[in-house]
Amino acid sequence: MKNAVVLLSGGLDSATVLAMAHRQGFTCYALSVDYGQRHHAELAAAQRVAISLGAHEHRVIHIDLTSFGGSALTDNAIAVPQQQTTGIPLTYVPARNTIMLSLALAWAEVLQAQDIFIGVNAVDYSGYPDCRPDYIAAFEAMANLATKAAVEGHPLTLHAPLLHLSKAEIIQQGTALGVNYAETVSCYQADLDGKACGKCDSCRLRSAGFATAGVADPTGYLA
Repeated sequence: MKNAVVLLSGGLDSATVLAMAHRQGFTCYALSVDYGQRHHAELAAAQRVAISLGAHEHRVIHIDLTSFGGSALTDNAIAVPQQQTTGIPLTYVPARNTIMLSLALAWAEVLQAQDIFIGVNAVDYSGYPDCRPDYIAAFEAMANLATKAAVEGHPLTLHAPLLHLSKAEIIQQGTALGVNYAETVSCYQADLDGKACGKCDSCRLRSAGFATAGVADPTGYLA
């Protein structure tokens, strides 16, 4: 069995990716990042998901992106939008996926893992520039220029299996793989118990995905 590092936020998409990697036979090392996010409950969800989906190990790395702010997820002075907006939304966290993938790359090289999984999606998503296919290809190319492992003939593959799937397709595939979506937290402003607001962009995409997939939505919403 080959080792793989799987970025695990605790949300719907990353839980599905962990299940996919596990089904493909990888020994999965789940990596979560506590970056000071407003929806801190997702980290407890990540722990639940890592256990239930058979991750070999789960680590949480702490980085304080609130020092920079610039996002509704890292700056309490910026409100999470309650209505759908155009353009790149205020919930975009500057360089977040680049930071997380860099951490995953470092751990992968230590583990002698040639595979990293990330749950980015370019169909039903919020318009983040670091969720696009070109970005995934560019990071993989950079990783294979920047690491000792790649230079010595062990190149890395960056897997983004959800990239071209709709939210409904993701839910259908995850359900078939046995993902318990009740364990996940997607809401950008979930309370400490993981209850979702039902109003933010992430909640809207999640709710619509379950409805389109014809799967009962197990999300706990705030009254």
